[in-house]
Amino acid sequence: MRRFLALLALLSLSGAHADAIDDLSSALWRARTLAAKGEAEVSVLFPPRAVAAESARRADRLPVVPFRPALIRRHFTVTRADAPPLAGRDVTRFDLTPNVGQAAHWSIWVDRAWNVPLAFEERMPDGTLARRAAFTRVNAQPARRPRPVPTMPAGLRQAVLAALPGLRFPPGFTPTAVAAREAGGAEVTLSDGINVLALVIAPRNVRTAPGVASRRVGPDFVWLVGNLPDTPLRQALAGIQEVKAGELGTFLAGKDSKK
Repeated sequence: MRRFLALLALLSLSGAHADAIDDLSSALWRARTLAAKGEAEVSVLFPPRAVAAESARRADRLPVVPFRPALIRRHFTVTRADAPPLAGRDVTRFDLTPNVGQAAHWSIWVDRAWNVPLAFEERMPDGTLARRAAFTRVNAQPARRPRPVPTMPAGLRQAVLAALPGLRFPPGFTPTAVAAREAGGAEVTLSDGINVLALVIAPRNVRTAPGVASRRVGPDFVWLVGNLPDTPLRQALAGIQEVKAGELGTFLAGKDSKK
C-alpha cells in the first residue's frame, strides 16, 4: 500500500511538472511575438562589477534572454507557484532547476492575462543573485515584437567536437550557433535552454576571472565564458588535444548565424 501511495505521489508530481513546463513554454513562445513595455529595473551582478551602481539600470522592456523551450523541457525541472502582483498585474512564478550540473537557477514571472514574462531572476546554485529584471510599471497593452525562433544547425555538435577533440561540454549544454570573430578565430554559443556560454577559439589569451576559463592549445587559445563555477569551466577545456578550426567548415560561412 505504501509503495502504491508513493508511486501515486510521484505520478502526481510528474503531471504537475509537465503542466508547468507546458504553461511556461506557451508563455515563452508567445514572447517571441508579444512583449510588455513600461518601466523596468535591470540589475546585473555577475560578473562582479568594480562599482555596484553600474550594475543597475532602467529600461522600457525586459532584456532579451535567448529562451529555447525545447531545451528547457529537456534540461530543467519546472515548478509553478503563486506570487504577489507585480507592477499591478496578476502573475504566476515559474521556478527552473537544472537537472544536471551546476548551471544557474531561474525564476520567471508570467502575466496571467497576457501570458508574457514581466520579470525574471537568475541565481547561482548557492542562491546568490546574478541577474534580475522586473517591471515596476507596465503600459495598458503589450506591444508586438516579432522575433524569429533561431534554429540549431544540424551536425553542429559533431563539428565542434571534431574542431576541439577532447572537449567536454558542461552537463546540460549543447552548441546552438557559431560565428567567425572579427579578431580572428570563432565563437560557439552553448545553451541549456536558458543559460548561455561562449566557447571561443582565439589567437590571443584572455585574463581569467569569475566566469572565465582559458587554456592554450598549440598556437591557439580556447576560452569558455559564462555563469558557471570555475571547476566545470576548466574541466570542459582540460582534455582538449588540439584545435582544428577548419572542421567547423561551412558553419563559419555566415556571421549572422547567431541571430
